Amino acid sequence: MKKNIFISTIPLLLLSTQLMAQTTLIENINGYTFIDKSLTQFSAISFTDDTIDKVYHLGEVVEVPNDALVIDGQGQTMLPGLIDAHGHVIGYGHSLLRVDLVNTTSELDAVNRTITYAKDNPSMSWVLGRGWNQVQWSNNSYPNAKSLDAAFPNKPVWLRRVDGHAGWANSKAMALAGITAASKAPTGGEIIKDKNGQPTGVFIDNAMALITASITQPTPIEDKIALKRAMHSLASLGLTSVHDAGIEQKDIALYKMLASEGNMTIRINGMLYLPSKNWQHQLEQGPYRTKDDMFAVNSVKIQADGALGSRGASLINDYSDHSGHKGLLLHDKKTLQHYIDFAMNAGFQVNTHAIGDNANKLILDLYQQAIKQSKSKALRHRIEHAQVLPLEDIPRFSSLNVIASMQATHATSDKNMAVTRLGEKRILGAYAWRKLLDSNAIIAAGSDFPVESPNPFFGLHASITRQDHKNLPVGGWYADQKMTRTEALRSFTIDAAYAGHQEKLIGSLEAGKKADFILLTDDLFTMPESQIWQSQVLQTWVAGKKVFSAIDVPSAK
Repeated sequence: MKKNIFISTIPLLLLSTQLMAQTTLIENINGYTFIDKSLTQFSAISFTDDTIDKVYHLGEVVEVPNDALVIDGQGQTMLPGLIDAHGHVIGYGHSLLRVDLVNTTSELDAVNRTITYAKDNPSMSWVLGRGWNQVQWSNNSYPNAKSLDAAFPNKPVWLRRVDGHAGWANSKAMALAGITAASKAPTGGEIIKDKNGQPTGVFIDNAMALITASITQPTPIEDKIALKRAMHSLASLGLTSVHDAGIEQKDIALYKMLASEGNMTIRINGMLYLPSKNWQHQLEQGPYRTKDDMFAVNSVKIQADGALGSRGASLINDYSDHSGHKGLLLHDKKTLQHYIDFAMNAGFQVNTHAIGDNANKLILDLYQQAIKQSKSKALRHRIEHAQVLPLEDIPRFSSLNVIASMQATHATSDKNMAVTRLGEKRILGAYAWRKLLDSNAIIAAGSDFPVESPNPFFGLHASITRQDHKNLPVGGWYADQKMTRTEALRSFTIDAAYAGHQEKLIGSLEAGKKADFILLTDDLFTMPESQIWQSQVLQTWVAGKKVFSAIDVPSAK
């Protein structure tokens, strides 16, 4: 009897499974994808649950699957879901909850924005913000604690520079941290002081920890709120996956929780930050991914130097506008080698932040030695930013199978100061996308949000035009380094997926891959290139589910 009951329930279980599987067909679309590295157009796509069944190429008869949900795409453009290969998700989420100082026009403008925020958020024990950039101010000078002190004599204020490599504190914040004229910066950091030796309130790179150690860290609940808000915002911009560049064990636990709850709006490929708490133990456990592939950790993030704007990037020779100053290495060579060796031997991809030519050369040297020792060339190690390169080092990316993880909007943001910092000769190896591509290197595109806007169409526009949103300079900044439209889209899709060891999962729309895609009104390949940055996402789908919609596309049946 029990045996008969068991047998009779099998067809019911199969039927139940079949009923749960939903097939969707979206037709009448202007689709673009990559097949065998070539750009291909298509007119319809069908998928069941989270997996693509078939892509119908131009002229191919569309077969409607039985009981499929059919959606009329109304001629809209479909692209593979865009991937940001270098962003900071939790930081971005918290930035949405703090003072936004991006594009402030002066120190006073930044102070006034901070005052407005503080009035709207009176319960905050610290006033925190990010986004100022003194290079965009007419005086081109670092800000001073005094301008904040007038408005905030009793409440501590800490405002990070746009690149995250410098911070601006008021006197109350410095007093809480015990900062005086006698305070010395740690290795890899700098305390900016005036002519009398008094701290001005600006702290560079590792010196920022002197202030941040006094700030109460966000609670897990606050981090969760920030993550959820960030992922929803990123999806609205057309991002279906992000490589989170520098997370800790607590963040991994939080992502796992969100995944178990079904609250991962987009895919996250996390890089474990070295050094962070118990990082060795985390690496010893090996790479990790959830069953639904919404979250994975198979790489580490190391920082070699600072940023160019704050003169923290490590250069071989002096800054052209600061004689006697070559920038900062955040770790000595021996420590960097230890981190790299440990991670490679544990089977993790190593992704190292390097901006200055000295930092890039050093990391390539260390990689070359470590890859040979660990036999890990297949892990596709990366240099994050790869911003200023000695010309002779450019071919080494391809020969070492090292990926250049670059952010196009850094070039258009930095163009006003990069030549001043580097001079006419070194700039030829900076933001050198064409030189890298011509040497057969792979470029994985990102934005480095919240340093830059996470909007991937800003990055596509910058890659293709080498211009800002005012279409300047005419013809493009060092225009010989432009990408084609196809190359730019590859860098935000299949090449970014390759950089995360996920090219068999996402990055293009093909049978067997995940149904991650976006719908747009404009056609990336026919619209005026000057307008690409203005592209608006109509819908974003991740794993076969619509996670963002600016409009409702009606079903055909």
